[in-house]
Amino acid sequence: MDLFNNDQFNLFSESKNLLPFDGEVLLYPHFFKQDVFEQLVNEVPWKQDKMKIYGREINFPRLTAWYGESDEVYVYSGVVNVPVKFSPLLSNIKQAAERQCGHRFNTALLNYYRDGNDSMGWHSDDETELGGNPVIASVSFGVSRIFQFKHKREKNAKVSVNLNNGDLLIMEGQTQHHWLHQVPKTSKMQGARINITFRYIG
Repeated sequence: MDLFNNDQFNLFSESKNLLPFDGEVLLYPHFFKQDVFEQLVNEVPWKQDKMKIYGREINFPRLTAWYGESDEVYVYSGVVNVPVKFSPLLSNIKQAAERQCGHRFNTALLNYYRDGNDSMGWHSDDETELGGNPVIASVSFGVSRIFQFKHKREKNAKVSVNLNNGDLLIMEGQTQHHWLHQVPKTSKMQGARINITFRYIG
């Protein structure tokens, strides 16, 4: 049974590229009409990952979960992720994103930003397993947060976008080769946000 029927998400024929050059980022505002934030908070097996900095072990500034269609582990930021099978809810979100962007996904990284102190630093999704020009679909639920891009060489090339509840953002083409992205800390937003990034690992 589909949790998202045609009345519960918007299909868009086109979207303007948010990047000025060297990549393609498309935003589909309010793509998902149904608010599933609380359901995701309760059903996802969130975990607190740790990282080592100068020999000290510290917590990631967010909670995470990793989902996949196979049993293959995925190493991300030095953390070994063992996949959880897609739930009916996540499967339907994935299928709606696939339908919009015309690409298949088989994995998903979920990040739970509990408040404005939780964040994600500058990085590119350029792991070898994702392929040469990966297509990555990012879905947001919960409070709005700023999502920023900066070019790896052209230091003055920066883009910021406010991601709201239900928004679908697609990164494709040369984006991961030339651009970094982040979710910065903020004192303005104190509510919680969940972000799902769907990828295909070959």
